[in-house]
Amino acid sequence: MKSQLKVTGIDHVVLHVKDLARSKKFYVELLGMEVEHEYSWGAFLCCGKQMVALFKVQKGDKIHGGSEMNHMALRLKSGEYEKVKAVLEEAGCEVTGRRGDPRCIYFFDPDGHRLQLLTPEER
Repeated sequence: MKSQLKVTGIDHVVLHVKDLARSKKFYVELLGMEVEHEYSWGAFLCCGKQMVALFKVQKGDKIHGGSEMNHMALRLKSGEYEKVKAVLEEAGCEVTGRRGDPRCIYFFDPDGHRLQLLTPEER
């Protein structure tokens, strides 16, 4: 069956955050994303041709980091596994791996969203 529609990529993924400034700093200063545009309630951050959108939740709303999506995998332009791991740990991130894959880097953002970094040698 041939589809009438053709998806060409992911425009953006939305992550709900409690502290927009803290989360924006995490994604921009630690992970090197760039602000595309922002509002009082959110920021759209570029990572390649895709975007990650951070939407601030209303006071009292709960965030379900880790249950709304399993993880978001981000491809790094450059970096060696041990150096990338050290940078994340120095920033206070607890880094874990995946059983049977000693090159896999998992960690959490400030709101509990699980992230994975893929270094160039993992392509």
